[in-house]
Order: sequence, then structure tokens, then C-alpha cells
Amino acid sequence: MFQLDRRVLVENIKKTTKIVKRAHDAKVSVEGEIGFVGYANGKSSEGTLPSEAVTFAKESNVDAMAVSVGNTHLQTNKIAKIDVDKVKDIQNSTSIPLVLHGGSGIPNLIRKKLARETNIAKFNIGTELRMTFGDALRKQVKNNPLIYDRLQLLKPTIPEITKITKKIIKNFGPQ
Repeated sequence: MFQLDRRVLVENIKKTTKIVKRAHDAKVSVEGEIGFVGYANGKSSEGTLPSEAVTFAKESNVDAMAVSVGNTHLQTNKIAKIDVDKVKDIQNSTSIPLVLHGGSGIPNLIRKKLARETNIAKFNIGTELRMTFGDALRKQVKNNPLIYDRLQLLKPTIPEITKITKKIIKNFGPQ
């Protein structure tokens, strides 16, 4: 199992605490990350240890905490194997809302389960939205090679992004 170097944890808390202080003075919330959420075709994730999550949450004063529990940034397929037991261990040790970066790679049924049964308050799904945007833009450019106005090129992406966003939100609903 991955063991975070204590110096890395201390440095993360030190930097995050400074950011939290400034942000809270300006009435802005802060999300911090403990562990390391890796990248598809890049550096591998280094899972969050529940004990270090508790320390980070208490000492950094973040408003939400991103954790590494099998999630991966830039995942284009829904193949993430989320360690639900680890999520529950972390949430049972702290009341801070949890966040999953790399949410695009989490299967819809797992997202729904986590949203209903844990204190995960946010799933980052940027890759899923960017894929939809990119596909719609490519189609527009291919089908309209004489359009050069950026607004005309981008406008058809809006309904596609709206459609996928509604689908994602609906997937959190009843079975």
C-alpha cells in the first residue's frame, strides 16, 4: 500500500492552510486534495490513506477534500474501480464533504451509489464534457469547411453539452 512521506503531507497542509486563510478571508471556499489522483496514460494514482485524510482535513481547514480511491484524471472510458470501503473509512473519520476528481471514468451506477451512500458531494466530469464538446466541434468543422466565425463554429456544441449534462444529472436519479 502507498505510504505518503510525512514531509509531503506536512508541506501539503502548510501550503493549503495558507491558501485557505486567504480564501476564507475573502469568503471563498477551498477544495484540497490528499493523496494523488493520477492520469490516464500518465503518472499512476497514489491512494489516499484514511489517517492522512483525517489529519489533512483537521489541520488544513479545507471546505471539501478530493481523495484518491481508484479514480483517475482524463479517463475516457468508465472503467474506474472505486474502493468504496476506503471512501466510507474516510467519511467515517471526518465530516468534510468529499470530492472525486476523474469522475468521468467512474461507471454511472457507481457514481449513483456513491452519491447516495457516501458524503461525496462533487464528481469532476470535465473529460466527459470535453469529449462531447470536441466531437460536436469536429463535426461542425467537417460539415462546414467554409465557416470561419468562431461563434458559428462553437454554437452547435451548446446543445450537445446541454444534452450530456442533463443525461449525467439524470443518471444520479432513481433506477
